[in-house]
Amino acid sequence: VQLQAYGGGLVQAGGSLRHTCAASALTFSTDAMGWFRQAPGKEREFVATRGSRGSTSYAASVKGRFTISRHNDKNTAYLQMNSLKPEDTAVYFCAATTVGPSNSARAYEYWGQGTLVTVSR
Repeated sequence: VQLQAYGGGLVQAGGSLRHTCAASALTFSTDAMGWFRQAPGKEREFVATRGSRGSTSYAASVKGRFTISRHNDKNTAYLQMNSLKPEDTAVYFCAATTVGPSNSARAYEYWGQGTLVTVSR
């Protein structure tokens, strides 16, 4: 499985960005997808996950502002980020796992390249 991530960039506080993660494998429809992020000098942290049947989970810091979705016919997952804050500045990673949605990075077998999001004040 290969994951190709798109959608980083520079945005002002209060703005929006959408990440896209395109998967190469036909098993996409049964995989759970997740997003993690890593800010400078900090450990990678969970952002959101969505199972193949639609269950979702979000980090408390992004709940109500970020939405994870997927289009199985296109083997693609999305992370819509609204009301962005400077503390959302980080490199964002999409990931896939066959074991079901998880908040733990250890559960994910496949990772896309990171995309940088910078939120200015």
